[in-house]
Amino acid sequence: FVNQSFVSDPLPETVATISLPSGLNKFFQPGVRNKTRIQFHFYGNTELFQVNIQMWDTSLCLQPEDTVRCMFWDFQKNGGRGGWNSNGCVTKSISPLQSSCFCDHLTHFGLLLVSNKSTDRKILTVISYLGCGISSLFLGITLLTYLIFEKLRRDYPSKILINLSAALLGLSMLFLLDSWLASFSNYDLCIATAATLHYFLLASFTWMGLEAVHMYLALVKVFNTYIPSYILKFCAVGWGVPLLIVSLVNNHLSFSLYSCWLQSDVVFYVTVVAFVLIVLIGNISVFIVVLIQIRRTRANKPPENSRSALHDLRAVASLTVLLGLTWSMGLFSFGPARVVLLYLFAFSSTFQGFFVFLFHCLMKENVRKQWRMHLCCGRFRLNPYSDWSRSMTVSAGGKKNHLINSDSGSSAIVRTSTSSGTSEHQHGA
Repeated sequence: FVNQSFVSDPLPETVATISLPSGLNKFFQPGVRNKTRIQFHFYGNTELFQVNIQMWDTSLCLQPEDTVRCMFWDFQKNGGRGGWNSNGCVTKSISPLQSSCFCDHLTHFGLLLVSNKSTDRKILTVISYLGCGISSLFLGITLLTYLIFEKLRRDYPSKILINLSAALLGLSMLFLLDSWLASFSNYDLCIATAATLHYFLLASFTWMGLEAVHMYLALVKVFNTYIPSYILKFCAVGWGVPLLIVSLVNNHLSFSLYSCWLQSDVVFYVTVVAFVLIVLIGNISVFIVVLIQIRRTRANKPPENSRSALHDLRAVASLTVLLGLTWSMGLFSFGPARVVLLYLFAFSSTFQGFFVFLFHCLMKENVRKQWRMHLCCGRFRLNPYSDWSRSMTVSAGGKKNHLINSDSGSSAIVRTSTSSGTSEHQHGA
């Protein structure tokens, strides 16, 4: 029967009640109202009508702690204002981008991201953004220092350091801007951001690898062979190889509400994880060779004093920063020590730019004296015609073609270990 006054309450002593909106009357043809029929079927067993809905969502950037949940819009929740409800639905994850919803009713379904951000993850996020911000600032100071003061960039290690600093600066700044640029939901902008971030990540590790190559040539090979356009060839590899890789995987870039990054796991593991792993293995090998060389050198000298030991410790720390060895902790952050390694990895990797400034600007005597000569005033200003500045000019002018010519931590080790036989080995610029 039809009760025009029926509002919302179920009728007494009924198994089921159906309420239709009054607006339905306008769809009935005028004058033939009694001939219109609406038919209903009631089924006591809901298992006959299980609903299976598979959803693809490429806009979600899931983390290991995140989950997705199938829900439907319940119009009766929140005092009639509606809300999401998961009753009667079971969620099954098929892949990181595909989920299946098993429900016992039909209504308005949606796939919701449930973020379970732990306290550790929030702290790690703060450390990462803080570290990248500080590194960006000090990498900018490092670049300006070496670009403004021509005397500081005459040797090969300094030129390699300039390129490494530029790559790390681009990586840090893109990491800071990535989420903000993704929030615009502009496909072209986000794809460009993902490609650029991928490029600077690969470029950073490529230049870390080239740092190791130069140290190996200077320390182990110790050759007299002339290599034309030495730095130019390094630049072609350091900036060209990442560009080639990014160009090949451009179609696998994607974006979400949270970040712009690679979509395919296979491409990520091949072009990022494998690439980084190869570079780190090579850099660790060179690092071990350097440590062995230091040990051999110290074995032939009188017992070391505390100042010499401190110098070696500073040089080893400088090498660790230049070669990016701390990034290896990210590859082994699993098991019982996972949280500790993640904290160490987040701090050391994001603050790498600051450590570059610390070891290769603040702790380098020739850089500090350049600052004093050109940036300080009063009694802190260094006379450009002092004995030190004249000796530096003569030294730089006479050795600018040497393969090994710098008082950075890495090259200081090289000069110490090869001073007996390689002081005359020259390398053409």
